[in-house]
Amino acid sequence: MPMAIAVQEYSRALTLRTPDHYRVGPFTVRHNPGWELKYANYAIPDRDARPTPDDVAALVEAFRERARLPRLEFLPAWAPAVEPALLAAGFTVEKRAPLLACAPDDLVPPKPVDGLRIAVPEGDAEFTDAARVQHHGFGGEGEPEEGTADWLRSAASDGGVAALAVLDGSAAGAGGCSIAVDGLSELTGLAVAAPFRRRGVGAALSAWLTGRAFAQGCRAVWLEPGGPDVERVYASIGYRRIGEKVDISLDPDGA
Repeated sequence: MPMAIAVQEYSRALTLRTPDHYRVGPFTVRHNPGWELKYANYAIPDRDARPTPDDVAALVEAFRERARLPRLEFLPAWAPAVEPALLAAGFTVEKRAPLLACAPDDLVPPKPVDGLRIAVPEGDAEFTDAARVQHHGFGGEGEPEEGTADWLRSAASDGGVAALAVLDGSAAGAGGCSIAVDGLSELTGLAVAAPFRRRGVGAALSAWLTGRAFAQGCRAVWLEPGGPDVERVYASIGYRRIGEKVDISLDPDGA
């Protein structure tokens, strides 16, 4: 099986395990009741789904009933008929992003960062620090919503990986790897606080998380880079392209 398809199956399987997921027609929706951030709430189509206009309308209504942006993340090759159906309903492509993956033999240790400490968060204060770094790193303002740290807590205690990077006495970065399914794990939610960017924190934190996932038995870790500069950081520690994912959403004022 191509790695990209395995990754999509993994993503859908993990969504089905989340306690607040729900189904609408040929879609599975990953719903985060404690975090409105659009990246934490999205739908995945079934493989080879062919949604009708009524299916799409029902999906939009389900998102809006929960005060979330109607949004999907998936590989076009997984369900080729879905993107045209969404575009016909007024959805707009946010971006097309590469998927990257790394196997144990490909991981390259990054250049050390003097004084950097990376460890699993301990206690409420450290999990809150990690959640704050993620919240601001993904465009949030002020303090993170209650429950934002729940995913990291779950990852740290349920077979995934969570990490907080500390430099110069401050929270410098945070991220995690989700629980493994069939030997695959996703490196996600990685963020570096603005004062510590371009100092090697992102590469060090990514490598630490990836190595920890491998130590727990994963055969591959995959991720979606946030842009070309970030992709180069991941490439420097051994990640390579395996496919492309589309993020697509309906404007709040759309039909």
